[in-house]
Amino acid sequence: MADSFWSDADRHLVRYSGAGRFVPEIIERAEGSFVYTADGRRLLDFTSGQMSAILGHSHPAVVATVQRQAATLDHLFSGMLSRPVVDLARRLAGSLPEPLEKVLLLTTGAESNEAAIRMAKLVTGRHEVVSFARSWHGMTQAAASATYSSGRKGYGPAAPGNFAIPTPNAYRPDFTGEDGELDWRRQLDFAFDLFDAQSVGSLAACIVEPILSSGGVLDLPPGYLGALRDKCHERGGLLILDEAQTGLCRTGDWYAFQRDGVVPDILTLSKTLGAGLPLAAVVTSAEIEQTAHERGFLFFTTHVSDPLVAAVGNTVLDVLEAEHLDRRAAELGAYLHKGLQGLRDRHDVIGDVRGRGLLVGLELVQNRQTKEPANELGVAVTQRCLELGLHMNVVQMPAMGGVFRIAPALTSSYAELDLGLEILDRALESVR
Repeated sequence: MADSFWSDADRHLVRYSGAGRFVPEIIERAEGSFVYTADGRRLLDFTSGQMSAILGHSHPAVVATVQRQAATLDHLFSGMLSRPVVDLARRLAGSLPEPLEKVLLLTTGAESNEAAIRMAKLVTGRHEVVSFARSWHGMTQAAASATYSSGRKGYGPAAPGNFAIPTPNAYRPDFTGEDGELDWRRQLDFAFDLFDAQSVGSLAACIVEPILSSGGVLDLPPGYLGALRDKCHERGGLLILDEAQTGLCRTGDWYAFQRDGVVPDILTLSKTLGAGLPLAAVVTSAEIEQTAHERGFLFFTTHVSDPLVAAVGNTVLDVLEAEHLDRRAAELGAYLHKGLQGLRDRHDVIGDVRGRGLLVGLELVQNRQTKEPANELGVAVTQRCLELGLHMNVVQMPAMGGVFRIAPALTSSYAELDLGLEILDRALESVR
């Protein structure tokens, strides 16, 4: 049966990951922090599915909501409204600082970023978009045009007016001060000097993640977000924050931007909002929404404001609030970070440990002094971890080395984190 499964997969599935590789396991079910294979193996999921299942797999409250809602109200004509949709919009607005109060409920992160960029262009009457050179915002047109980490080659022209700026990377600094540390202010000034030289004076938005995930789990330095907002506003653009992976408690705060006290003009959410189901949101101010509406804002999709996933979103908020999972993520994150630092002391191929809360990056290098990337080692360690019962997600991009994105469920136990650390330790030892 396994042979026919993989034969059918090879024959009928489009390979959509670029590399074309699927995890070589048939997954039958998942529960909590684990997924279970067809041959009876149990794999600890250190990436929460696609970085999304913040409550673990098949959380009982989510399962109950899906069963109840699917039996009563699952999908509607997109112009109709239901109580779960309005409730979720109100509660999301209540979890955010002013003036963020207007909510559009969609399905994926790419779709929410697409809507946010579309809204910014309409409201400002401009078309230029700035994002990081290590960015990932999705695979639809405007989102893909603002994505630079991969996937740009061979698809024809990107949307006009997109510009990449250098990504602040404290581990691999390009602009340094006298102390050898990253001088992000000088880097940011340089970036916008270049932008100004190329711009036609039509900046609509800067779209960034507070912590770049696919870009290597790179946390923006304290103060950077405020300075970027000012650069954007000075040129008439809006600040869009993509908190697909950082929003809703994963970093130890409800939203990652809270650390800096910088409120975006438009916020996008996805992954964590649905805890593994397809739910996303765009949140903005009443002023921006009003201008967009007056100018005929159109984002009428098949699954906008769907009641089933909106009900799940309300359940996710219930669990996050009742179990104080923002504090839990901070505590578990500190424990995990300490454990990974201990592995760094044992294995000289670990160059850096970084991140916030339960979004942690571990970068492998061939040499700590030169910081030479270790992509092949990352692949080998990933494979060995899988053999030992741990699913890890490794980012392989030029000059980034093998960076593991570690994002366990917020409901993980200390014992599960210990298990993950133990397996990673064994994998590093055996691969070396």
